[in-house]
Amino acid sequence: MKEKLLTGLIYFLTTGLGIFAYIYPLLETADQGILSSNRQNELPIMMAMILALCSVVLIYEIQQYRLNTKLIALLGILIAINSTLRFIDLTLPVLGGFSPVFFLILITGYVFGGRMGFLMGSLTMLVSALITGGVGPWLPNQMLTAGWVGLSAALARRIVLLTHQEKKPGEWITLLIFGFLWGYLYGAITNLWFWPFLSGPSNQQFAPGSNFLVSMRNYGVFYLATSLVWDTTRAIGNLLLILFFGKATIKVLRRFQKRFYFVHLGEEN
Repeated sequence: MKEKLLTGLIYFLTTGLGIFAYIYPLLETADQGILSSNRQNELPIMMAMILALCSVVLIYEIQQYRLNTKLIALLGILIAINSTLRFIDLTLPVLGGFSPVFFLILITGYVFGGRMGFLMGSLTMLVSALITGGVGPWLPNQMLTAGWVGLSAALARRIVLLTHQEKKPGEWITLLIFGFLWGYLYGAITNLWFWPFLSGPSNQQFAPGSNFLVSMRNYGVFYLATSLVWDTTRAIGNLLLILFFGKATIKVLRRFQKRFYFVHLGEEN
């Protein structure tokens, strides 16, 4: 019981502080004008904070699973596969924001639970960044958001169980909706780390001193103008991958789960 409470508290604080790190630059209260240099200097601090949050969760979870060598081995294989697949992002940029990595993150979280999904998402981004040379100030942001993709899969699992749709059409509809929505949400969230520090048309840039709703309106215009089409390819890609490969992938992972007597982490959380 104590372990469950501690796990829940860690994820609650990580998610809450992560959200705060994203919206903090939007809380600028200075007079209208250029975003204060102090807030600009705080950007590295925000990214370091997000990286620290991810590191705390990763270290804690790896310690929790240290005796389950089979689970660690399977997670390593899945991360290796996903990290290799991320080369598609670099070699086929004509596909826009499409990336095959979110499919496996979502399915892993759906089968093994949100905690496993968070590890899958965060470590996929970390390992693939090291392999592809994609390490930069954007990496902590990507790790946390990809972790949320896997973590949210536990919610999809609960919806399916509550509606008694397992192995029925409702299960695939739920997964398709989650995959499609995360195609947009991932881009919308990851844009927030740099948007307040960009310059551009007045209705697309952050205006220090404006209220939060005005900032969100401007961000919405910015997103529609710069990211909507890009993220649509990701959303459609997620949908197609789940549609064509979801059932087979879930079947394989459930076979591993049953064979190795894994505990369904989603039922523990």
